[in-house]
Amino acid sequence: MIGKIKGTVSEIKGNMGLIETSSGIFFRCYLTPAILSAKTPGEKIEIYTYLQVREDALILFGFEDQSEHDLFTLLLTVSGIGPKTAYSIVSFTKPTLLYEAVRSNQLDYFTKIPGLGKKTAMKIILELSQKLKENFSLDKMYLSEDDKLVVDAFVSLGFKSADAKDLLSKLPKGLTLEEKIRQGLQKVGKI
Repeated sequence: MIGKIKGTVSEIKGNMGLIETSSGIFFRCYLTPAILSAKTPGEKIEIYTYLQVREDALILFGFEDQSEHDLFTLLLTVSGIGPKTAYSIVSFTKPTLLYEAVRSNQLDYFTKIPGLGKKTAMKIILELSQKLKENFSLDKMYLSEDDKLVVDAFVSLGFKSADAKDLLSKLPKGLTLEEKIRQGLQKVGKI
């Protein structure tokens, strides 16, 4: 209904902004921390918006760009995720980082977002991985103590955490700690 607003920031109070359009209409809108830190009253603003229609209110959410808006609407498709939770997630992450966290099943990434617990984070990874046509693996989300040591060893050798976990997932089960490290390094040609 209201897809984009262009105007001037009239007031900022908490995480809400009052935006005046050229026609003299004022829109009260939730704004992300990135927008709030970049804009002050009197500055021009152009944001993508999502209008939540409730029985008792119309609530407007503002986004810096189309990718944030797209991520927000995608998060709304996850069962149990409402507009406020989706907006909180968008406010504390960048779309590219979130998509990468889904692809690599990084449960820790999601639990660092305020208000998200493990169950909700797992639900987001599971449902978004299916929507993004990614492979979901519960094994990649929970690592044994030995597997954590293997990942730490790969990271200390210069691998990114996500790459280290991916390499670990490609190794046969039942290997000792040393065998996992040796075979992992052989796979990438480091030995």
